[in-house]
Amino acid sequence: MGLPSGTKLGPYEIQSPLGAGGMGEVYRARDTRLGRDVAIKVLPKHLSSDPDLKARLEREAKAISSLSHPYICALFDVGDSDGTEFLVLELLEGESLAGRLQRGPLTLEQTLAYGLQIADALEYAHRRGVIHRDLKPGNVVITKTGLKLLDFGLAKPAVAAASSSAFSAMTASHHSKPLTAEGTLVGTFQYMAPEQLEGREADVRSDIFAFGCVLYEMAAGRRAFDGKTQASIVASILAAEPPAISSVQPLTPPSFERTVKLCLAKDPDERWQTAHDVKLQLKWIIEGGSDAGIPKPVAARRRRHESVAWSAAAILLLIAAVASFFWWHYASTPQPVWKSQLLPPTDQAFDVPGLGGGHMAVSPDGRKIAFIASSSKGHQLWVQSLDQVSAQPLAGTEDGFYPFWSPDSRSIGFFVAGKMKKIAAAGGPVEIICDASSGRGGSWNSDGMIVFAPSPNSTLYVVSSAGGTPRSVTQLDSNRAEASHRWPFFLPDGRHFLFTARSFTTSNAAIFTGSLDSAERKPILDVNSNAIYVPAGYIVFVRDRSLMAQRFNTKRLEPEGDPVPLAEKVAYELNFSKADFSLSANGVLAYKQGGGGSADSQLAWYDRNGKKLSDITTTGSADFPSLSPDAKVLAFGSFDQNGWTIWLQDLTRSVRTRFSFSPGSLGSVWSPDGKQIAFAVSSGATSQLFIKPADGSRPEQPLATEGVSTSFVRVPLAWSPDGRYLLYREGKTGLPEVWALPMTGEPKPFPVAQVPSYHLLWADFSPDGKWLTYQSDESGRSQVYAVPFPGPGSRWQVSNDGGVQPLWRGKDIFFWNTGQLWAAEVHALGGGLQLGTPRALFSLPNAGTMGQLRHTYDVTRDGKRFVIGTGAQIQTNAPLSLVVNWPEELRK
Repeated sequence: MGLPSGTKLGPYEIQSPLGAGGMGEVYRARDTRLGRDVAIKVLPKHLSSDPDLKARLEREAKAISSLSHPYICALFDVGDSDGTEFLVLELLEGESLAGRLQRGPLTLEQTLAYGLQIADALEYAHRRGVIHRDLKPGNVVITKTGLKLLDFGLAKPAVAAASSSAFSAMTASHHSKPLTAEGTLVGTFQYMAPEQLEGREADVRSDIFAFGCVLYEMAAGRRAFDGKTQASIVASILAAEPPAISSVQPLTPPSFERTVKLCLAKDPDERWQTAHDVKLQLKWIIEGGSDAGIPKPVAARRRRHESVAWSAAAILLLIAAVASFFWWHYASTPQPVWKSQLLPPTDQAFDVPGLGGGHMAVSPDGRKIAFIASSSKGHQLWVQSLDQVSAQPLAGTEDGFYPFWSPDSRSIGFFVAGKMKKIAAAGGPVEIICDASSGRGGSWNSDGMIVFAPSPNSTLYVVSSAGGTPRSVTQLDSNRAEASHRWPFFLPDGRHFLFTARSFTTSNAAIFTGSLDSAERKPILDVNSNAIYVPAGYIVFVRDRSLMAQRFNTKRLEPEGDPVPLAEKVAYELNFSKADFSLSANGVLAYKQGGGGSADSQLAWYDRNGKKLSDITTTGSADFPSLSPDAKVLAFGSFDQNGWTIWLQDLTRSVRTRFSFSPGSLGSVWSPDGKQIAFAVSSGATSQLFIKPADGSRPEQPLATEGVSTSFVRVPLAWSPDGRYLLYREGKTGLPEVWALPMTGEPKPFPVAQVPSYHLLWADFSPDGKWLTYQSDESGRSQVYAVPFPGPGSRWQVSNDGGVQPLWRGKDIFFWNTGQLWAAEVHALGGGLQLGTPRALFSLPNAGTMGQLRHTYDVTRDGKRFVIGTGAQIQTNAPLSLVVNWPEELRK
């Protein structure tokens, strides 16, 4: 008797039946704890009442729960409710492969694609010691994102052979459906390997036999082994060979026929020995391996004419020798390298002010370039076909950034407004893939999976291109003080990828390889750059603003030889670890030359309407401003070849003096009396706090921070109005926290505004020192909040639709959001706060609003004037450089 709707099995509430089989009944249910729909499989009594079977089932369930693969249905939980044993599984929306095969065979392309996915899932499970033991079309579901294999490892056969009475009990009236015998062999006879039927233990090769049966059925539209009774089916599996697939599908390639035949070998030793072997074979057929596309009848006709071929062998050898000479001569002759420039659309620039560079991507087929172009009205995604005169904007992509292509060059992924989205390259509706507060790159593999960085301070995640819940695939290394993984790029196997790892200060940056299947990673290059692999066998990256190519072994995941320069003075953003270049899979290179954002940034005064009042700096590099309390002196960071240093500028006399002499100095904060400045000095992967008199009368001194680890990045944020506390950010294991350091008495720091497992990047005191405003991404995107200091107490959310870098001046909390400066009026009310609706003051698209080390702006104490760091002014005629067939350059 089935379970009625509303039945509770622990925290799971039954909604409706989904199906039934020998392994139990399946229901749609609601997980009331996590608020998600799941599938519940209720086990039959003959499994749950047997202590041995129950124990075995629990052991195997634990093993299956460790499998995390895009083509394997996830097992969430195992439970017992009033004697009812049940499994909790991922709920799949789609059609079973068995249901699809009732309508006839699949095309060869579908068969190969689905076969490759099944092989990938089997390989993954087998390597983790899990065998399926009941692979069949009924245990495969076709979803929008690909296949999903069900019931991994739960249908393990009993050791004893089935009785003859059990065989004879099945009659011809049942042969249209897969036959399952309860109480004997657990499995489905049409897909069981000979050794399973003989009562021997199944191993990975038993799964390969069943896989061969599934491949056969997908291609032929009929089962490899069938019969009117169970006994005849068993006899067929043990002794007979199935008819050739080409007998019902004449255009079947011989290579595919052979692949299936080796899967179905009676002796396990004569089969393919691993799922990896079958996967490689299917890939070879898809890629057009030897005679892969030659139909069987054509091959047969070839054999009938073998005697004629032998008589012409000498002539053919001569022709082959001549052809080989001309082929060798052509291949060894350098091919032309075409170089040109691509101008941006009219009144546009190849740039996204405030969001670093590198917002372009060449399609894998080398026919198009996706890029973000900006103007005074904002920015959006464009596509330029290289055989067309003009580029086309894609509607619905306004404010997007960091585009990346699907492997078939038909779709483009990008980031915008706290989401990762996709759009067809030809235009059309924009689809949301998942949340991403402020993405830092994505890469899309041929299996429809995207690895991406959702924010500037996160690990990498993977998600289906069709959408879903992302899962983390990398881990920050605390020994390297890592704070960010970004700019992923898939390697040819579609499982490994390149990525850039760095600390908050961009020091200790390096390129690694990662994997979708494990946390294993491998260091590749010590450079602060993004990297791309191209099928010509090179990894391409930037070092000292020179574009470099270096041989890369994809099997050993190691660079080889020395790097070779391709171009100089490539546009590069130090603070983003990103250079402005992209490559196709077939030899098209695009890059932009020019200065990096750090080298071009300047400081200027603005009023509350966004009107530029005057320039403060006009040459060199200047960013991260900090006004003295009386607004007469400005401390700021300046970048040169030795790194960041702090300078002071007298705003009355326009006199500039150097304040810090330690390279890596940044993040200046004034004491409330204007007599001292706290700042950070970085060294390697760490940075520590220092203090120095503003007049330079004494050398800098380290600030004591006992009780807190000394191996992480610290940046000062704000000094309390009474001078008693210094707020600073503690970049611990990539999840920064805000701490307060007492500046009087015992200097024992303590955490404030703690939000475990989330990033707290910025904080500032209220003018009376009784409140804090801070930035956190706990909601899935960065928002601005306010809390009492030192706490505890209630919390108020200040921003509505995202916000970064909050500063509290007078009655306003200021913050940035997507190139706009916002203000929220705030008043103390009793023991709490009264917040006004945030209002946008003005837009400044080329403002550097996404700095990670210190605020890129400051506000006078009355909240009426702003010092803002801006990037280089938009150049409407700055082109992209294009190189076609660039690998030929390396042959020189």
